[in-house]
Amino acid sequence: MKTVETPQNAEGPPLISDKAFAELIGRRSQTALRLATNMVSGQWDPPVFTRPLLGEMLHQATELEEVLDAYGTRNNQQWRPFRSIVAAAKLFANVNYTLLHIRHSIPIYRLLDVEGDFAAATDEAMGFAGRVLLQIARRFLEQSRRLGVPLPAEGECGGDFQEQFPPGRLADNYQVRKNANAAETVTYLATEFLRQAAESQLLHAPERVGSAGDADGISKSLSEERLRRLQRRFHNLQSLYDTFVSDTDTERQDPDLPVLRGHVTVIYHLLETATQFAHYHERHMMDPTQGSSNDPEGLVTGGSLLDVLMKYSLAYSSRYLVRARDLCQEMLKRYAEVGRVEVPAPKYRGFHVRPSTLVAKVVRHYGSDVKMELDGETFDAASPLESFRANEKINRRKRLWLTSHVGKLECVRQQDFADDLTQAVRRVVLELAEKGEVVIYERPLPVQAPDPSDAHETPMQYVLDEVKRLQATGVIDIEVEIRVAFIGDKRVLKDLKLLAANGYGEDNFGNNIPLPDEISYLRR
Repeated sequence: MKTVETPQNAEGPPLISDKAFAELIGRRSQTALRLATNMVSGQWDPPVFTRPLLGEMLHQATELEEVLDAYGTRNNQQWRPFRSIVAAAKLFANVNYTLLHIRHSIPIYRLLDVEGDFAAATDEAMGFAGRVLLQIARRFLEQSRRLGVPLPAEGECGGDFQEQFPPGRLADNYQVRKNANAAETVTYLATEFLRQAAESQLLHAPERVGSAGDADGISKSLSEERLRRLQRRFHNLQSLYDTFVSDTDTERQDPDLPVLRGHVTVIYHLLETATQFAHYHERHMMDPTQGSSNDPEGLVTGGSLLDVLMKYSLAYSSRYLVRARDLCQEMLKRYAEVGRVEVPAPKYRGFHVRPSTLVAKVVRHYGSDVKMELDGETFDAASPLESFRANEKINRRKRLWLTSHVGKLECVRQQDFADDLTQAVRRVVLELAEKGEVVIYERPLPVQAPDPSDAHETPMQYVLDEVKRLQATGVIDIEVEIRVAFIGDKRVLKDLKLLAANGYGEDNFGNNIPLPDEISYLRR
């Protein structure tokens, strides 16, 4: 057995010479080098590789990268470019494999129609990723020659990786599981998808970022970290479906369920490609000190990487997300269990902009029909303008309350109306505030003096009218609880009840307050 002498490193393990390391890598990379030779052989034109070839390259590059990292090639000027090429081979082998999987699976995903030709767009993305991987294979062989890594003997190309499939499918004869509560399962899954859809606004970033080559915009909006988190969420959603819905009689009975599963899966795989593209852009192309975009390996030119990331991976993720969201809302309508819940109206100025908008967002999130009732009148809860109309009744209730309560106040019973009437108004408001029945938003109170020309107005009527005017103009508000009823899908009512319990997103003075995680989609 041959012993390789290595120089000693007093500060750590012994150093290995470049020659000895090249021999080691030559032994460990022979299969990868044969695969690269196969790729550049000219038989792949256009460069759309097969799953057996891509899978083996992914496996070999992963193992080789681990060996390179174990010997510290990241910090070695001689070997660092070689390690970078191996990492790129692993990444783009994975991307190519995922794209090929998407292309073969399109017929079984049962995808709804969206803008654009998804199959053709997938072919274009495969062409892009294949050309990059072909360039990586060439560079891999070049770097190996430069470093003295022994190459395979001439004519060794790693075998035949052609992929041929006979037509047809196996018989569908698996015994499905019984699902005792189909409605509960479907509504839970659809609700969970809607929650994920509300938290996936990042997918619509192509509409907000100007050009595909806008490196600054892409780094701020489409970071690898954010895309990877989103990818995991849809992977979890796919797992949720496979655990509770796959192979059940519920799946057989509701044809929309496999359609939903196909959309969840294609979004997940598209996010896989997006994450990998973003990783390459950030790790291999971006200069973190300069913030500029440059590929030192020369594998990807111009804005082509960001172009396929935004126009393919994210654009189609966004389109299928919207279609699946609409599908889930329709499914929830079919399985809706109608209920009724009574909650307090917003304390601060009733259903003004913020409360009305949040109520509408809850209803629209589920796509359900929900009505709000107050004093015998019905309002469409999905429309903020409809909720605004309810303020007429709320304010009327408050005025009636004032009329019935002002005369009973101690300061009114003891009031000598020969005194300054403006002071009488102030005393009334202050006594109501001390009782916790009025909130004062402006001090000093801008009380208007009585009009001398109004000879028919009694002093008491003036006081009452002036207090009502202060309430109507928002200077004060009446702290009387007015309850409204919402009627509709119980899932929507549950969120509306939680929203009301949290002040419709504001405190008693109209300031914004945090909402609980259960309705976090309202923050979007």
